[in-house]
Amino acid sequence: MSAVPGPINRAWRILGTGLSFTLFGVVGLVAGLTLFPLIGLSTRDPEVSRRRAQWLVSQWFGFFANFMRLVGVISFEVHGAEKLRRPGVMIIANHPSLIDVVLLIAHVPEVDCIVKRAVFDNPFMRWPATFARYICHNTPEQLIADCTAALRRGHSLMIFPESTRTVPGQPIRMMHGAARIALEARATVLPVSITCEPLTLTKGLPWYRVPARRAHYTLTVGDPYPVPSFQQGHASAAARRLTHQWEQYFAARTGQPAAHPASPLADDAAHPQYSR
Repeated sequence: MSAVPGPINRAWRILGTGLSFTLFGVVGLVAGLTLFPLIGLSTRDPEVSRRRAQWLVSQWFGFFANFMRLVGVISFEVHGAEKLRRPGVMIIANHPSLIDVVLLIAHVPEVDCIVKRAVFDNPFMRWPATFARYICHNTPEQLIADCTAALRRGHSLMIFPESTRTVPGQPIRMMHGAARIALEARATVLPVSITCEPLTLTKGLPWYRVPARRAHYTLTVGDPYPVPSFQQGHASAAARRLTHQWEQYFAARTGQPAAHPASPLADDAAHPQYSR
């Protein structure tokens, strides 16, 4: 189906969007009742089970993303996708639309994710999230402890530091929790900037409000870097400064304003990548 703007094309993309999300739910429900339990029964090793389940989620999300591209709802490109396969990194990304996590996980065969409690009550996502051992968003302190433990075990971890989708036109405002996790785990951070033009599936926008033309996503994977150390007793200040620098990083690459100005970390001289 052509991407040329027009009422027929727009109606087709509304239909294609609804069909895509319906297919996503059906596949999740069927796989959750069949393939994911089989993965759990295929081994007694919980780590092997987790890796296989996360690989299956990646395949499912990749199918969904490519289906949306096939029917003309979206197009996308990923620069530096090979970096996403590096194990043991903390992947951070901005969050302009509903399907950001789908496009990312489609290119990461093994990664731990943070999901809301509601996901574990959702019949379409409950069993995939359970078998993949995704991290439930409980209390802030428990969440930080669980994420830090995952990174220390050598798992990759995906986090959207904004915690919710960016409101179009509003500054990128990130929570300090993600920076606390990175600092406490002494993580290697892998930033991914996501842009969508024209915007679609944004916060507060119904799925059927499609733009005048097909949306194009660009995912750009930056260079991995280790977070700097911090002096004992200064974790909160370090997390705040790191968060502000992340806001600046993504603002510069997405055209959105940053909520806070950048503030230098004490050892920027040893880690010049923070100033990029």
